[in-house]
Amino acid sequence: MKKYRICILGGTGFLGKHLVSRLATEGHEIRVLTRHRERHRDLLVLPTLSLVQTDIHDELALKKAFAGQDVIINLVGILNERGHKGRGFQHAHVQLAQKVVQACEANKIMRLLHMSALHANPQKKTSHYLFTKGQAEELVHAVNNLQVTSFRPSVIFGPGDSFINRFYQLLKIMPIAMPLACANTRFAPIYVGDVVEAIVKSLHNPETIGQRYELCGPKTYTLKQLVEYTASFLPYKRTIISLPHSVSLLQAYMLEYFPGKPFSIDNFHSLQLDSVCNNPFPAIFGLQLHKLEEIVPRYLTNSSQRGHYHNFRRAAGQYSRQRL
Repeated sequence: MKKYRICILGGTGFLGKHLVSRLATEGHEIRVLTRHRERHRDLLVLPTLSLVQTDIHDELALKKAFAGQDVIINLVGILNERGHKGRGFQHAHVQLAQKVVQACEANKIMRLLHMSALHANPQKKTSHYLFTKGQAEELVHAVNNLQVTSFRPSVIFGPGDSFINRFYQLLKIMPIAMPLACANTRFAPIYVGDVVEAIVKSLHNPETIGQRYELCGPKTYTLKQLVEYTASFLPYKRTIISLPHSVSLLQAYMLEYFPGKPFSIDNFHSLQLDSVCNNPFPAIFGLQLHKLEEIVPRYLTNSSQRGHYHNFRRAAGQYSRQRL
């Protein structure tokens, strides 16, 4: 199996960390670009990985970082922006994609693996997120002599995800019930390991060049079903209340201005489309997909057990102080 020199943008994120670990098992030379090198030194345990502190939005720095590489993998994406007009999405998705293309051309790099999004569409502005993801995807595929494969996943789950884990943390702080916007939106969640395998197999298969792959898991759920399933791992009951369309929109307007933007107008607009694929999982990858029910208990159960342990220690400490 051929070994590549691979430069990854977004390699310190949830999907990125799983991917670099998998690539390291094949012995590829991996270069991960990051703005904050010291925050991610844990990745250096991988023997063939180097962390390079770089501002990926600096065109000259990006061209320098791409020097000597065989393959570029761009995993960068944001679900929310600091502002409200789409400029942050344009910056993170479209403008960065353009800089990646220019840096590839400057270094005569032919191969690019690009992370897009399910239902990304440059023709229809459903949301800033899906619109700019679609623009970026079209941009990279339109470049002559650049061998591009793009991936369009539904929501990705697995250890360290920001979907199941986020709802789990929210449910823990809800007193009795959780109001849920867009509860009937459907998802086909896909395991992070299956996404990683699709990327790795594309790296080795020239038949994937020029293709755009929708990646969905084997089962479809409503958002409410997913949140209720997540709540089942708590030691106490939580009721999930489906909000009507108008109240869901109102919730998005309110949370748009909360610290960290837990839910935004743009998220609301994205959720007007079901996150399910139009076609079966691509047979070219030859994968037996993992079911959500096989994977989620492994990491939510551990999280719940840690929580019980900390609660026990806290209670024990209070009891000891009372005895003194």
